[in-house]
Amino acid sequence: MSDLTVFPADLAEMSVSQLANLPPAQLVEADANLDHLIDWAKKTRTKLDAALDQRFGEQGRTALRDSGRDFGTAHISDGPLHIKFEQPKKVSWNQKQLAEIAERIVSSGEKVEGYIDVKLAVSESRYTNWPPALQQQFAAARTVEPGKPSFTLTIEGDAP
Repeated sequence: MSDLTVFPADLAEMSVSQLANLPPAQLVEADANLDHLIDWAKKTRTKLDAALDQRFGEQGRTALRDSGRDFGTAHISDGPLHIKFEQPKKVSWNQKQLAEIAERIVSSGEKVEGYIDVKLAVSESRYTNWPPALQQQFAAARTVEPGKPSFTLTIEGDAP
C-alpha cells in the first residue's frame, strides 16, 4: 500500500470535510477498507454470539424454564461473570390460514380489521387479549419460535 493509505482508525479522526476532500483513490480505498471492516465485524459478532450461546445458552434457557417461562430475561453466573440472558419471542402466522379465518369473520358480519392487521399478521398483544375461544380459532395459524438471544457480560463488582 502507498503512503496515502487511509485506515478506518484514521477515518474516525477525520472531519466530514476532510473525508469529502480525499483524493478519489483514497476515497475508494477508505470505502473498501470500511466495507471489509464491517464484514469482518459482522462475521466476528456472529461467531462470538454462537460461542456465547454454546457456553451460556442452555443455562439461560434452563433458568427461564425453571421460572415458568420460555421467553424473557434470566440472570446467570459463571464464577465472577454475570450473564444477562435475553430470549425474545418470535411469532409468525400462517398466511393461508389467516386469510381463511378473515373470510369467516367477514362473512359473519364483523370487521376483520378489528382482529387482524391488513397484511394478515396478528399483533401478539392483541392475540393474548382475545377470549380463549377466539384464540383457539387462530392457534393453528400461529407459530412461536425463539428469537435471537442476546448476552450482556459484566464482571461482578464492576459498574455496568
